[in-house]
Amino acid sequence: MKLDRTGIILYTIEYKKCVEFYQNTLELTKMFETESLTCFEFGKSYLMVELDKEYDGTETKSERIKTCLRMNISNVKNLADKLTEKNVKVDYQEHSWGTIAKFFDPDGNLCAFKDSEKFEKQITDFMQI
Repeated sequence: MKLDRTGIILYTIEYKKCVEFYQNTLELTKMFETESLTCFEFGKSYLMVELDKEYDGTETKSERIKTCLRMNISNVKNLADKLTEKNVKVDYQEHSWGTIAKFFDPDGNLCAFKDSEKFEKQITDFMQI
């Protein structure tokens, strides 16, 4: 199967706060927007932040679908520090398999930076098996 483009749709109840977060805090480039959705460049993909019009207020955060928006980058520490400077709480971790920095958007969605170098090494190592 040949895919023309891939993307992630992030349904949120904190739509305006999330758009501001992804645009101003993470500095993602906006591709287009409507009244209730905003689409950002997301590496070789896209991230569409969309107002969750079906949310009725009865689900708790633990009942909502759990995902993590992973962004592979070359310098995790640098961007983690920039987020901290913008008053975003960051859980920075260094492991043998790579460096990550976890943080939440205004709607409570988990996001994480991961070092590109070790991720690409994991792929290369797997392909050699």
